[in-house]
Amino acid sequence: MSTHSYSRCWLHLIWETLRREPMLDKRVAAKASTNLTEYSRAKGIYMKINFFNADHTHALIDLPTNITIEQVVQLLKGGSSHWINEQKILRGKFAWGRGYGAFSVSQSDAERVAKYIAGQEEHHRQKTFADEYERFVQRYGLEWRDDGNR
Repeated sequence: MSTHSYSRCWLHLIWETLRREPMLDKRVAAKASTNLTEYSRAKGIYMKINFFNADHTHALIDLPTNITIEQVVQLLKGGSSHWINEQKILRGKFAWGRGYGAFSVSQSDAERVAKYIAGQEEHHRQKTFADEYERFVQRYGLEWRDDGNR
């Protein structure tokens, strides 16, 4: 009998800036992406890929066995906003909006989702974040609510 816990639970996480404001230019986004990868590794969270857009972020993670989705999102959002503010790479205070999306990804789809995340810049030349996010919510059989992003 094994005394180890085994799990493969891919999650596609999406969260947005406060009021969906386009706060992150390419330079800041690249630095924040690198930092988030390092931060997640230090926290024991395997992150296959992430991408910071001007107004939102995508990440594909393998959820560890000892932490909840809510805890992971709090760590990633909190750690990245703290780092961005600490580095003073933006004028003013940076903040993420409330809430997030967490969508399950099968092992067979993990590479496809990783490519989708890597192609965000091209993808958003054709589709807005609001359209993309609403489509995700509906595709997963959830009810879309737009209460404003506070």
